Amino acid sequence: MTRHTTFRFSLDPTVEQRGVLERHAGASRFAFNQCLRFVFDARRARERGEDVTVPRTGYDLITTFNAWKKSAAAGRVFSVAPVGTTQVTDTGLVWRREVYQQVFEEAAVDLGRGLAAWSASRRGERAGRKVGHPGFRKKATARHSFRVRNQFPRRGRPAIRVGETTPRSVRLPGVGTLRVREDTRRLRRMLAKDRVRILFATVSRGQGRWWVSLNVEAADLHPARQHPDRGADAAEADSRWVGVDLGLTSLAVAARSDGTEVDRIDAWPRLLRSTARRRRALHRAVTRKQRGSRRRRRAVARLARYYAWTARRRRHHAHLISNRLVKTHDRLVLEHLDVRGMLARNPTLAESIHDVGWYQLTRQIAYKQAWRGGELVRADRWYRSSQTCSACRSVQGLGGVAVRRFDCRACGLSLDRDLNAAANLAAWAELHHGADVWARDLPAEGPVINAHRRERSGRRLRGGETDPEDVGTEARASA
Repeated sequence: MTRHTTFRFSLDPTVEQRGVLERHAGASRFAFNQCLRFVFDARRARERGEDVTVPRTGYDLITTFNAWKKSAAAGRVFSVAPVGTTQVTDTGLVWRREVYQQVFEEAAVDLGRGLAAWSASRRGERAGRKVGHPGFRKKATARHSFRVRNQFPRRGRPAIRVGETTPRSVRLPGVGTLRVREDTRRLRRMLAKDRVRILFATVSRGQGRWWVSLNVEAADLHPARQHPDRGADAAEADSRWVGVDLGLTSLAVAARSDGTEVDRIDAWPRLLRSTARRRRALHRAVTRKQRGSRRRRRAVARLARYYAWTARRRRHHAHLISNRLVKTHDRLVLEHLDVRGMLARNPTLAESIHDVGWYQLTRQIAYKQAWRGGELVRADRWYRSSQTCSACRSVQGLGGVAVRRFDCRACGLSLDRDLNAAANLAAWAELHHGADVWARDLPAEGPVINAHRRERSGRRLRGGETDPEDVGTEARASA
């Protein structure tokens, strides 16, 4: 089994290279919009009764764009002779040779995926929120990015190379060699040992700089870093599930079904709370500037860098916590939190909920546990882990989020609220997924649904694949 992950580096391009990157990003946006025009034009032609085929897949869009860019509809270049006569010297998109061909193709592929997601969402075949129809990308608001695939010729080197001229360099086809700010030693060692293969590279601009994300197909982790296989004679203590309750007072509390607390994470940076004064000042600076002015653009850029900084720190600490959990427990059960409903029901906690980043943490735990060969399940969305007594299994309400202890009126159990919920999650996993089966019947809770697939729309990552924005494998500059 292979795993997919991303190595992300910040670029340090020259002035000429910045122009090349901007040109390729603009060409990607242009190809996307032009392919979308093909779709709209074909639909209007079909409405008029013409027998035309609407391009929907990436392959159809690439074929249509390649035929268009060489035709007179894309443009013509005329030359004027001294005697006053004119003749056509070139037909098609004049600047198409200044951009790498794959940039156009990958933009068409992106549009094809968007159309497929929109169609599947309309038919009810796609889980999650409704997906809208792809729209035109504007230069002012769209993300400046493009993607190129790697090529592996039978003779010669691959198209995308790392550390060819200097250790801190990445070579991209059509762009050239780009200097990166971080050390590429880890990726270079994996490439030298044939433990990783670069599939494609995504170049994007954000946070005031250019970035390159190398999506790779890597070999499995070393057996020493994976959880051992649990045989039939495994010890009972080693085969128990560990429930992880996520909260606001304590970010994560891990416990077994018998109420034994195995881990608690109380200290993590509450960035939105600790930097509230700075955030308010940045927002005020934006609102006090005149719209369209240069000073307002600078203020907006400073505010964007602040939010990018908080996102990086939040992801970094999520990696620390997820590594801590998956390295020590091979069977984890997570609760499914309805974050959208929580924000709607209690707006006063919106800032705190956004500050903890539950989705980022659970996503990292999921793919890291898969990499290490462990087991991970999500409890039913309607399972009342916080309102169920972990000793007698009776269900009773709580007084609100301010009540930090669970006092059972049936058996007299008095326990920390988060610890009680974590123990209930572990018991739920043992009941529904074997190993130390809970003997008592649970109360009826409602339909068991695969609710975690309804968290968000958009491109869904494959098993064991990380997001290009993930910094789990992001190289860091040496101090």
